[in-house]
Amino acid sequence: MARARQIAELILQGFRKHFKLFQNVTAKAKQRFELADWRAYQQDSSERISFYDQRVAETVAELKQAMPSDCLNEPLWQQVKQQYLEYLLFHPQAELAETFYNSVFCRLFSRKYYHNQNIFVESTLNLQHLPAPISSVYQSYFPAQDGLKQSIRNIVADFAFATPFINLERDIRLIVKSFVSQSEHGRYPVHQIRFDMLKSVFFRNKAAYIVGRVVTPDGQQPFIIPLLHQQGAGLYLDTLLTEPQHMSIIFGFSRAYFMVQCPVPSALVHFLRELLPHKTLAELYASIGLHKQGKTEFYRELLSHLTRTNDQFVAAPGIRGMVMMVFTLPSFPYVFKVIRDKFAPSKEFDRATVKARYLLVKKHDRVGRMADTLEYSDVALPKNRFTAELLQELSETIGQSMQIEDDLIVIKHLYIERRMVPLNIYLEQADEPEKAFIMNDYGKAIKEMIAANIFPGDMLLKNFGVTRHKRVVFYDYDEVQYLLDVNFRAFTKTDNFEDAINAEANCCAAPGDVFPEQIATFVTPQPHLRHLLFSKHPELLDAAYWRAKQQAIRAGKVEDIFPYPDNLRFCLRYANYDTVPEADND
Repeated sequence: MARARQIAELILQGFRKHFKLFQNVTAKAKQRFELADWRAYQQDSSERISFYDQRVAETVAELKQAMPSDCLNEPLWQQVKQQYLEYLLFHPQAELAETFYNSVFCRLFSRKYYHNQNIFVESTLNLQHLPAPISSVYQSYFPAQDGLKQSIRNIVADFAFATPFINLERDIRLIVKSFVSQSEHGRYPVHQIRFDMLKSVFFRNKAAYIVGRVVTPDGQQPFIIPLLHQQGAGLYLDTLLTEPQHMSIIFGFSRAYFMVQCPVPSALVHFLRELLPHKTLAELYASIGLHKQGKTEFYRELLSHLTRTNDQFVAAPGIRGMVMMVFTLPSFPYVFKVIRDKFAPSKEFDRATVKARYLLVKKHDRVGRMADTLEYSDVALPKNRFTAELLQELSETIGQSMQIEDDLIVIKHLYIERRMVPLNIYLEQADEPEKAFIMNDYGKAIKEMIAANIFPGDMLLKNFGVTRHKRVVFYDYDEVQYLLDVNFRAFTKTDNFEDAINAEANCCAAPGDVFPEQIATFVTPQPHLRHLLFSKHPELLDAAYWRAKQQAIRAGKVEDIFPYPDNLRFCLRYANYDTVPEADND
């Protein structure tokens, strides 16, 4: 038993080190925001994603050094798990510590040992008795006591930003004016309103978000205040968001993870889930930067779903990819992507390059336009849940990445993404107003990605999807690269059609050369869709536009890309922005 205790303590020690370092780098986000040090923030955000794997590797190395070889036996490790359980009884990050244990175990043992006697396939965290009550993560404010205006002032003041506000009193008036103008809340007197605000600020990119809820006799709704930093001037409150849809997009799967302090993650996640009941635990853990816990929760959701359903995996709808084989379970809103054994001749790169590009996107700012991916190894799925047609296609395309073990299909390396309607299929079914809206958003998606130093490479419509919020999101990363690594060129200008065709045909292109004019030919061959796109975004055909974006990135510019509509921003919404009058019931 002493050996089991020693092993359990070493693993828990590794987890404590990981979580401390994770919290330390997360805590820097407030200072980065106050100093408008956006590049340093981006570096912290990217590096933090690798922290978990680094600590797991360190812990495994320490265990191997500390343990004799005979310690890798199942009976001993079942004792280790029981000992570890005792340490987690009132642990504030119990669910995260379980996942860390699983990761260490899975580095030491083969897949046949991955069952609930040895690891935490099922969590022992009792959701009815969390390590701390949900109320521990938020502070309540009562307008009945102080009035709406003072309550907002108190909320902002409690976060103690070091950088001064440009005009906080103006911003507070705008928050109150916006709040009372919404019929959902305007009909309630102040004594029937309560604000519950999370104690930690949510930082992402160039914004900080004060997140909470407004509680009325009718229930609760989000209450979110985005803060921005006008460099050289100070801070300002940009808008007020109370619609669940806006909150859902802010916490969406196509955005970078938040930097947010969370000493008791389960309590924070359950507060968020009360406001976003359609979001899964996996999505919410990932959104606050705990993406490894998100993977654990997702796998549990998948196992639970498989026990409750009986439909079969089928090939995903749409045009087959040349690099990835993609399949899906119709009743489950995700797609499963496996790298093919052989690529099409036009894909002049290897498997390692594909994996590196998916990691690049994982660690980058996805600006709401690139789907997050969950990456797994040795995933076992029931063979009887695969159609015969799909099994045949998988054996022909990814045979080197899968094996059949009795009644299981084991996939060695797998990416999982939220399922969307492929853009080309969506357009086939859309009416004219929808086509115009979606093609405009497709152009916006490309512009926002390149502003974030991402060149999608293959911009064909089939490589983009449409979300339930009608947003266009990119999901095929095998040709992704940094915008700065591309050489944008223009064809020789001529008024003669034949000369133009000959110039394009005879133009010598070096590796890394891209001719934006070709977007019109290859991406949108249909004249009607081409017109819809380039009537709104003609710049995309101009090599000078792309080079200007590169120059801005080289100069250190980080563009503003807002996860909420521009027409909600106070500076654009109110003509008298600087002199907005007091609300009627301050």
